[in-house]
Amino acid sequence: MTRYVQPVPTADDPYTGDPLLRSWLERQLGPAGHAAAKGRLADLAAEVAGPLRAAHADAEAQPPTLVRYDPWGARVDRIDTSAGWQAQRAAAARHAVVALPYLESARGTWGAAARVVQHALLHLYAPESATFSCPVAMADGAAALLSLPEVDVEVRDAWLPRLISTDPDTAIVSGQWMTESQGGSDLSRSSTLGRPAADGSWRLTGEKWFCSAADAPMAVALARPDGAGRGSRVLTPFLVPRYAADSPLTGATVAPDAPAPGVTVRRLKDKLGTRALPTAEIGLHDAYALPLGDPAVPGLVRAMTLVVVTRVHNASAAASGMRRGLAYARAYAQARQVAGGRLADSPLHRGTLGTLAVDAAGAFVLAGHAFALLGRVEVGADPEAAAELRVVAPLAKLATGRLAVSSASEYVEAFGGAGYVEDTGVPRLLRDAQVLPIWEGTTNVLALDVLRAVTREDAGGPLLRRLTAAVDLARPLSPALADILAAATDELRDGLAEVTADPTGDDVVAGARGLALRMAYALTTALLVEHAAWGDEQAEAAARLWARRWLRHEDIAADAHRQLELLC
Repeated sequence: MTRYVQPVPTADDPYTGDPLLRSWLERQLGPAGHAAAKGRLADLAAEVAGPLRAAHADAEAQPPTLVRYDPWGARVDRIDTSAGWQAQRAAAARHAVVALPYLESARGTWGAAARVVQHALLHLYAPESATFSCPVAMADGAAALLSLPEVDVEVRDAWLPRLISTDPDTAIVSGQWMTESQGGSDLSRSSTLGRPAADGSWRLTGEKWFCSAADAPMAVALARPDGAGRGSRVLTPFLVPRYAADSPLTGATVAPDAPAPGVTVRRLKDKLGTRALPTAEIGLHDAYALPLGDPAVPGLVRAMTLVVVTRVHNASAAASGMRRGLAYARAYAQARQVAGGRLADSPLHRGTLGTLAVDAAGAFVLAGHAFALLGRVEVGADPEAAAELRVVAPLAKLATGRLAVSSASEYVEAFGGAGYVEDTGVPRLLRDAQVLPIWEGTTNVLALDVLRAVTREDAGGPLLRRLTAAVDLARPLSPALADILAAATDELRDGLAEVTADPTGDDVVAGARGLALRMAYALTTALLVEHAAWGDEQAEAAARLWARRWLRHEDIAADAHRQLELLC
């Protein structure tokens, strides 16, 4: 008897096989702008489908290790990573995944829409990067922070070119040392103390509990300047060199790749997912640091420049992972035989895949819109975009993070028993997705951030204006869709008015999560409508089904089954 071996599914090319990505670029960039980006995108897609997929597997199979001492007993705190991790690092630099929106050539070609092209690069790169997309996000956030005019020019000139280099031999990424065990997301309880030194640098002392990309050559750390008082507003972002080679405090006997004096790696985290990513607890004792801005001026608002960037990256990681999981689940369904036929021909399974495709489309446009707004803020200083981004960044992050987890669970289930076996690589989809609603703020933390944006900065105004305009766009496409969106807009207008009237009331705070999710779902409907009105049939189908699924809470499986090919 011949032993049966299941054919290995092969997914489509991540660029040419994603019609929504290509039509989104055509609309956002224009035909000439999209044409200018095609070579860059095709090159990355080819590498993702080949050597980077192998590098991803290698990095996942060989997670980082912490070497505390050298053979002679000297403390080295070296984090060893695999060849696959290093290949991902080199590819991120070579393809300008971080650098693109900062390059004069890119801004000359695409202007503010350079962020749109970067989002497309991330959409291709992130799902099989062994979560190197995380240090990419933090490097981008650090670069945005260093680009602020209030940052000392010498500090910027020393570090920013390394963050945005496209040469793998010189490019670096950044870590992010924010949270402490006693506070977590409650930054007001941060106890890391900063003291000024005579040469203009500072010394930091404290314990950082969750430090991602702990092998990065630099990190942005929050600390409380000595004498600054309590609360979170006074916290200041500092740049901390990770290695002795970049610290002027280094003694002659210290190896250049050893930790900088005063920096101790306590341990690596044993995490549910993102296992290829070195995450550590790090102790600081009079560690050399450079302030990013004037420490005498409350610095949390400066640090939020970094946080906004990493939040929109988080949304992109969620959406891209959903899309890649869908591609693999569809490919498997094409190859798998069940009940006398292909799994792909089962109306029940087609309905499940179609529903997942609607969710993936919604997540994509929501993340893509956040990147487009970010570009308009950075390049054009657009005040309307800045006001909208203030609420869209947390909304995009919280909604896509939750969608990514629910979708990943479905993708694992779509492979049956094979989805539960580690060496297929499928379980990683679920393990890695679970970090997305947690990192850079849990759903509840972000929901409260949305309340603050609405009450303190009137950030609900741009959102309501976009929804109202989308109702008019939807009317010629589908009166039923327009009616659903109009009803949701009216409901949100009333809800936001209640928030403004009593922003700290128990009922308002208790309902913050539900309100934020409704805002995100309505905004996503509007974004799909905008793209559909431009002429995209896939977006039109997704808009109709998304509105029914998330604004009316209807079961859309039957219609999703019939429109599966259009939705994918």
